[in-house]
Amino acid sequence: MDRRTVLGAVAGAAALAGCGAFERGADGTTTPVPADRARDLAERFAPTLYFDAAERWFPTDPRPYERDRDGETVVDGFAALDGYTERFDPESPPDPAVFYNAVAYEDSPLAVVQYWFYSAFDQFTTNFHWHDWEVLHVYVDTAGAAPDPQLYVASSHSRRVPNNEYLDPDPDRRPTVLAELGSHSSALSVNDAVDEFQRFSVADLAADITNSAVEGVEDVVELPLAYGLPRDEGGRLPFAVPELDGDPLHEHEDLPSVAAGDLLPESHTVRSYDTLGSPPTDVPERSTGLVFGPAADAPDEADVGYALEPTADLEHVAEFTGPQLSFEFPVPGPVEDAVASHLTAPGVPWDQTRYENPTDDISDPAHRRALADRYDAVGDPAPANTLVARAVEAVPSPDAPEGEGLTAEDARVEAVALVESDPVAVPTFGGVAAVRDLPDGDHRVTVKGAGLAPHSETVAVGDDEGTATDTATDVPDRAPAGVTLAGAGGEISLVAREDATKLAVDPAESDADLTDLAVEDDFAGRIYDAPLDGPDAVYVHRGGAYTTEVRDSDDAVGAVRVNPGRGGTDGDVERVTVDRPETGKASLARYLADVAEETRAEVAAELDDGDSDDDDDDSPGQGNGGGDGGPGNALRGLVQVLAAIAEAADRAAERAEAGDRGQADASIEAVASRLERATDRLEAARADLPPGLANAADNRFEQIERRSRQAIESEKL
Repeated sequence: MDRRTVLGAVAGAAALAGCGAFERGADGTTTPVPADRARDLAERFAPTLYFDAAERWFPTDPRPYERDRDGETVVDGFAALDGYTERFDPESPPDPAVFYNAVAYEDSPLAVVQYWFYSAFDQFTTNFHWHDWEVLHVYVDTAGAAPDPQLYVASSHSRRVPNNEYLDPDPDRRPTVLAELGSHSSALSVNDAVDEFQRFSVADLAADITNSAVEGVEDVVELPLAYGLPRDEGGRLPFAVPELDGDPLHEHEDLPSVAAGDLLPESHTVRSYDTLGSPPTDVPERSTGLVFGPAADAPDEADVGYALEPTADLEHVAEFTGPQLSFEFPVPGPVEDAVASHLTAPGVPWDQTRYENPTDDISDPAHRRALADRYDAVGDPAPANTLVARAVEAVPSPDAPEGEGLTAEDARVEAVALVESDPVAVPTFGGVAAVRDLPDGDHRVTVKGAGLAPHSETVAVGDDEGTATDTATDVPDRAPAGVTLAGAGGEISLVAREDATKLAVDPAESDADLTDLAVEDDFAGRIYDAPLDGPDAVYVHRGGAYTTEVRDSDDAVGAVRVNPGRGGTDGDVERVTVDRPETGKASLARYLADVAEETRAEVAAELDDGDSDDDDDDSPGQGNGGGDGGPGNALRGLVQVLAAIAEAADRAAERAEAGDRGQADASIEAVASRLERATDRLEAARADLPPGLANAADNRFEQIERRSRQAIESEKL
């Protein structure tokens, strides 16, 4: 699929997460299912669990690691990690266990069996903490002779990440969970490819999720909005090594049984996102390891039988403890402290709202809608803000001159999106970041991947009419209601660190009240589009050629040409600064002159090279110029008209700065008129130009035409 088609599908799916047509009704009250009946339901739907071959922390019983703390029972993180590691056998992990809780909605046939999986540790990319609790909800209709499953909801990382869900599963088949390596995020498997995650229906295999996708877009493979299992879908997902007090966790004196080899394998990890010049490409893909099943009725494929125990046996535990770990995502210390839920021990399940009201964990509003239609105990979906973006990677375009144009490709690694102002961090799936239930207001969003320079921008969330996008990005003019697209039209362009240049804009000395900043590459189009309130900067690829656009509070536009590979640099410049960006006719005219002169110089260089090559052959129709005008004439004509455009644009800028609107407009009209001749000359000279330069000229002429029109229409001089 085209990457923008995928983005459109994501936005459509997220629209359902907004679901503004519904107001969430109150859910019914639940009561515990009697012990014998709860046991029967738990055994009936006890899941089969598939783990990655590199997994270290399997579901276990936390009670061996209990400690007394001032009369309270706690499970200590050091004791759990060290004790589990000391007893660990890769073929027979210690105390395999799954805990269940069953509740029924009053005056309703709807009941829910929850399966809680405890692991001694969580090691992910930037999400690691002591202990780990994941949950699978099985929603069951108990009205008939046999319980009938209605919905599976498998938890994915945090409450902000869309869960993996399946409506109306096969009642004759027990659920299967595919646990993500290290983090244990739970994907579902409902088809015959039991150890693989299938996002889409293909051939004879049904999709493993029924999460909502785009509606109303024909001939498009729909993209369900669910976390899934990225490493099983071809995504590269490097893991990080957690730190405590400045040292790797395995070196801590209170973990004598834990060595480096007891964490995730070195082949799967990176020690620092910031020391890599480019994304790692050798992170192993997922492969299936141990399979767990209920000990009393283990399926044939199970390697390990787990004990199935009620969570009531654990409810005496007051807390799962452990100090905050170091967050290797480069954010300010106060933000790191605020996102401590990603770095410390989680709360106990029985203190969470979803423990008593499982429908609170349904992330897809269409699934909630389906249950609400069937059961009075389930309230209608509520409106919600969803932030959506797709991370892509900027790389040199094969259609551009060397060092002067980019294209966007799928990022080589999955990234992490950090909403600093909420705060919450979510991993991407297939490059897509989706953050649910954000409060209204401005949010600072940072996206980072291993070996990639970070991208940060401010995004306004909570526009009931949807978020407008630029037409140059080829996506719908507005996102669906309830959806905010971050980035430029929903795409966030990331750059390998070794290729990154910081493009900084400081409006402090500007005469205008600047409100917005956008950056466009000649070939990749708009790659940055965000509000501007004080100095801002964006990492761009030093192999691009950029138009930096600013807008002010009066909606006047200005533009500045930035080309890191030109102007006497060696192509390795670390920072380019636009010190005094302005808006209005003069700013746009200066931009037109710069683009015309840049293109003239490049074409003239080709003319000089051609003349030196053709000194011995002046015959018409041969040599660099082709045509009847003799060698080089078409190129010379193009050089001349570009010089005339630059001259007229310079004159327009001078007249605008002098306050002469009429003469400034006349000079800009001359630019537009000469641009028509330049287009004709380019066609005549195209065969004598390198294809990349001819393509660049096409794109720059489009910019000149658009910016000329903006300059004519500008009320501000």
